[in-house]
Amino acid sequence: MKIKYSELIDQTLYFPTEEFNVSENNLLFHDIPLMEVVEKFGTPLKISYLPRISQNIQKAKSWFREAFEKTDYKKNYRYCYCTKSSHFKFVLEEALKNDISIETSSAYDMDIVKSLYKEGKVDKDIEVICNGFKTDDYLAKISDMINNGFENITPILDNYRELDKLTESIDTTFDIGIRIASEEEPKFEFYTSRLGIGYKDIIPYYSQKIAEHPNARLKMLHFFINTGIKDTAYYWNELYKCLRVYARLKKIAPEVNSLNIGGGFPIKTSLQFDYDYQYMVEEIVSQIKKFCEEEGVEEPNIYTEFGSFTVGESGANIYKIISQKRQNDREKWNMIDSSFMTTLPDTWAISRHFIMLPLNRWDDTYERVFLGGLTCDSDDYYNSEQHTNAIYLPVFSDTKPLYIGFFHTGAYQETIGGYGGVHHCLMPQPRHILIQKDENGDFQYEIFREKQEPEDVLKLLGY
Repeated sequence: MKIKYSELIDQTLYFPTEEFNVSENNLLFHDIPLMEVVEKFGTPLKISYLPRISQNIQKAKSWFREAFEKTDYKKNYRYCYCTKSSHFKFVLEEALKNDISIETSSAYDMDIVKSLYKEGKVDKDIEVICNGFKTDDYLAKISDMINNGFENITPILDNYRELDKLTESIDTTFDIGIRIASEEEPKFEFYTSRLGIGYKDIIPYYSQKIAEHPNARLKMLHFFINTGIKDTAYYWNELYKCLRVYARLKKIAPEVNSLNIGGGFPIKTSLQFDYDYQYMVEEIVSQIKKFCEEEGVEEPNIYTEFGSFTVGESGANIYKIISQKRQNDREKWNMIDSSFMTTLPDTWAISRHFIMLPLNRWDDTYERVFLGGLTCDSDDYYNSEQHTNAIYLPVFSDTKPLYIGFFHTGAYQETIGGYGGVHHCLMPQPRHILIQKDENGDFQYEIFREKQEPEDVLKLLGY
């Protein structure tokens, strides 16, 4: 009978993996000795491993490059980083090392671009794709930057009003795009996305408002499926509908030269993760090329806007099991030294799973447990892993501390959880560290932000 935790992993999972390994009964994450990190910085702890950002960007670029070569695709590919997935400066700076463009979703993103420019991190030729519903403030900032020489800013029209407002305030020629309001999957509560302009309305709108416009040049058609890039009949059907619009538009608007297929690459949320990125990229590129050839139109430049894929796998959250509560003869609750609702809000809001593994004691016997957070909310818990529908961890001991990690948590969690703010039951924000590699391959640690102190929270509340 296999009773060690390491034996459980061996018999249920493909392990070790690209990211994870075990040395001397302790877990390594990208070869980072996590127990040494815990001893140095304590718990709870947020980790951002920056090299993973560049690695994923370069992977995506290589998949598209190989697909272009295989299909003899004549145009270009452009990788955009979707800033809303993580707005941190260290994320943008790492991503920008890889010759990328930026995709924004609000007026405040434009302030980030301006800040990066002032610090010399980007030039005025930085390409910015402006998505989302645009408030007057957002439109004003777009217009101001274009007027001041940021010529590669492309606002993607979400509604008819936006072009009128941009026309009033921009005094030079400028590029625009149009977002298609895609149809959602049948399980959605609504039929058509609230974002963008309907399929049937795009051609008439171009003919009436854009074709003879003195300054605006339609450059891009934008397409995005909320459920992501998946090998499903729904995804391919929506892509074909988008391509039909592109072909019709291209025949009357030769200046249109780019198709933006948005984001939607998944990230590894389980050690059983199975997704063929190369196949999906080749199939998308092949379908676009084939459709354009059949329609007799020039194939477009392809843009993507990967957010979670860019930054998600760089993040990890580490906790200590501080106590175990036995509520009945079957349920054991391991209590972490933080809160899931505040540090990993997706586990509560959308029942999201992340890769969860113990950091130490891999040669100890294991038990089935539930994980509880420290707030008084009944929803502050985590109770299953995707590969087993249960949580198994080394047996709790008062004398042998147990540490656990949640991995690939780098996208959305901080902004959704209210980074630097007041959290549920006043749970403090954990210490946050950045990990880089120097030219010798040695790990470099930097404290990005210290743990919140009680006085910080009380000050926010007016005390």
